[in-house]
Amino acid sequence: MKRSIAREHIFKILYEMQFEPDTDIVNMVDTYLENFVQEELVTPQDYAFILGEVKGVCQALSSLDEELSEALIGWKLERLSKVDLAILRLALYEIRCVPEIPSSVSINEAVELAKKYSPQSAGRAFINGVLGKLTPKESV
Repeated sequence: MKRSIAREHIFKILYEMQFEPDTDIVNMVDTYLENFVQEELVTPQDYAFILGEVKGVCQALSSLDEELSEALIGWKLERLSKVDLAILRLALYEIRCVPEIPSSVSINEAVELAKKYSPQSAGRAFINGVLGKLTPKESV
């Protein structure tokens, strides 16, 4: 499975977890994959990537949200759409915690997810702007 497709699944799982925050992570990932990824073969490497990213975001959630809150000038985290919040959390997690993924790739993937899923017509510019504030210039 392409990483961009895997990230889309990760985004959807993170989005869903906002409505069920006390759900077991492994159970959530397994249930999602069983119910929504039927056309594609999920290899053990795909599963490990998806589960690792979801667990990583959940474990770093408070620090990710704190950093996002500081970057949202004039906005409160609670005012963001749940779609945009899931996209931002995933991208910021990769930027901060997954050094083998270039920041520019994480930002580009986030913008692509926003184009497809953000309820705001300006969602991609918003996502790009927030992540741009949080990314060192030399790594973009």
